[in-house]
Amino acid sequence: MPEQILTPAQMADVDRTAIERGPFDGPRLMQNAGRAVAALVMARHAGVARIDVLCGPGNNGGDGYVAATELARRGLDVAVWVSAGPRPGSDAEAAADACPVATWPLADFRPSENSVVVDALYGAGLSKPIEGDDAAAIDHCNAAGVPVVAVDLPSGVSGLTGAVLGTAIRATQTVTFVRRKPGHLLYPGRALCGEMSVVDIGIADAVVGSVGATAFVNAPDLWRGRLPMPAADTHKYRRGHVGVFSGSAAATGAARLAAMGAARSGAGAVTVLSPGGALAVNAMHLTSIMLRKADGLADVETFLADRHPNALVYGPGLSPDASTAALVVTLVERLAESGCALVVDASAITALAGVHGEAFFAAVKSSGGDIVLTPHEGEFARLFADLAADRHPSKLERAQLAAARSGATVILKGADTVIAAPGGRAAINANGTPLLATAGSGDVLAGITAGLLAQGMPAFDAACCAVWMHAEAAREAGPGLIAEDLPQALRPVLGRLFPLPGGRTGEGGR
Repeated sequence: MPEQILTPAQMADVDRTAIERGPFDGPRLMQNAGRAVAALVMARHAGVARIDVLCGPGNNGGDGYVAATELARRGLDVAVWVSAGPRPGSDAEAAADACPVATWPLADFRPSENSVVVDALYGAGLSKPIEGDDAAAIDHCNAAGVPVVAVDLPSGVSGLTGAVLGTAIRATQTVTFVRRKPGHLLYPGRALCGEMSVVDIGIADAVVGSVGATAFVNAPDLWRGRLPMPAADTHKYRRGHVGVFSGSAAATGAARLAAMGAARSGAGAVTVLSPGGALAVNAMHLTSIMLRKADGLADVETFLADRHPNALVYGPGLSPDASTAALVVTLVERLAESGCALVVDASAITALAGVHGEAFFAAVKSSGGDIVLTPHEGEFARLFADLAADRHPSKLERAQLAAARSGATVILKGADTVIAAPGGRAAINANGTPLLATAGSGDVLAGITAGLLAQGMPAFDAACCAVWMHAEAAREAGPGLIAEDLPQALRPVLGRLFPLPGGRTGEGGR
């Protein structure tokens, strides 16, 4: 089952619904959460000399009081440091009253080098910057470098956006409950969480489903059922034909990277559409990839009529000018009835900024076709300037707003890539790696996406699958990766996704 991502507001709804439906009331859910935190501390930090539990005024602090109680019952040396007392009549107040551990003012807290800190100051619902004694305690923890187990989310990280509100604690481990929140997956919050654990505290999946979450962790469970599996009697054109537009003679490499990405992802045939002046350069480097001259719209239309491609890649290596923008708008209009998908990447996105962008969005919405946009943050800022300028929405929200405005599936790239569909469905990628921060890796991603689209995978699923496979391929290749390594590194990744009869995998049984 795909893992939903819950916003803080949705998590609050889940808590309320779970309490209404039972079998656990609020105090029992808090008990379950606090005991889970204590269990992780004991499992990961056995033998520690001291445990300092920092408790805030809300339910997060209540979880901390329960954890402190459980740890003290195990005979451990525990101290509780309090920033403010729990709200009167709250479940947290009951947990504090039941806690046998002495409490101390947070203003006096200084971690010792032999302690483990349990951060239960503020959870995912934090909405304002941390200041005063809370901020000072966080800074003392960070300066000391002691192990920190964060309850729900490191204090100071927004559960909605992943942004740091004032200051934030650096956790060694984070224990969250029921489902992850956007702040666990979006940077900089993601980098502050350390090792993530999602624990069950007794809330049923049906309750989680009742809030209508539309965001998911991008992992194979999300799209595996729609992976294109070749039939026994297939041939190359049934496996999909991808056309990739090439730049001029001095800018052909990006198209070839995209073409190899499309071929390695399973497309049966790939054709590079090359300007006449670049044919010789492309021909020197292509073997299994086909090559065709395309000097303008007439040549492109002839290719479309003759070969009926299933997907196109437009943008890598092209000039970011008005002619590039005009052709992509025309392409969308021409593809409306053909069922051919389109991936718009790189310079084509920059070319669409301004008046061309509005024409493109209108054409996409009229076409109803599978169109995927793959901007990095810089390209996104050019095409969706107002969304990028407003830093209040999270990266997840920006991608969702961009998809709704454009009518296209949007892959907003980065260390925390977000994939969003026009209807609001979204995913945050969880296996990203800095190895992908190398020239040309985005071109390969565009090709992988097109290859999956050409095989009939729906746009959102193809985009999610491509992003995940792209990152897995980088991990497979390892340090020293350059973009040319990625297509070859896809082979073992695909082997793990496509098991062969007899328990073997498509990578020869590895």
